[in-house]
Amino acid sequence: MRGWNLPENFKNKSTELQEKAQTWIWVAREKQVVGILGISDPIKKTTPQAIEALHKKGCKVIMLTGDNKRTAQAIAKELNIDDVRAELEPQDKQKIVKELKQQGAVVMRAGDGINDAAALAEAEVGVAMGTGTVVAIESTGLTLVKGDLIRHRQGIDFKPFSHA
Repeated sequence: MRGWNLPENFKNKSTELQEKAQTWIWVAREKQVVGILGISDPIKKTTPQAIEALHKKGCKVIMLTGDNKRTAQAIAKELNIDDVRAELEPQDKQKIVKELKQQGAVVMRAGDGINDAAALAEAEVGVAMGTGTVVAIESTGLTLVKGDLIRHRQGIDFKPFSHA
């Protein structure tokens, strides 16, 4: 941050917040950093259960996110996610979905934001969270009204696909 006075302990604190799955925001006054805030998107209580159910069905869970790498890795570790790809632009997410399909994977993609819309549309099954943006919802064939995979999985049977 050129021209800004950034105390060393704030640099260390930002790394610490990222490792706790939080994004940081500097608070400054007259080019003097006076504070740091850690913010996070809380993980739904049912998310670990949903990921475990997908694993039991033989599915691989990959996180595609625009979040910074440290934060994404902390979340992936906490949730037992198989693969994490961070600091992605929307077109990167779509490209990865396309590549997975070309490798023979059947892709179900869940998302809630404008930045997820292209990847949601690219997937064989796009799942929008009803708590998300209209663009994400309109990009998919399936919307979870309350944005919760566990509440809605009755009647949805996740099965691994074979390409033999």
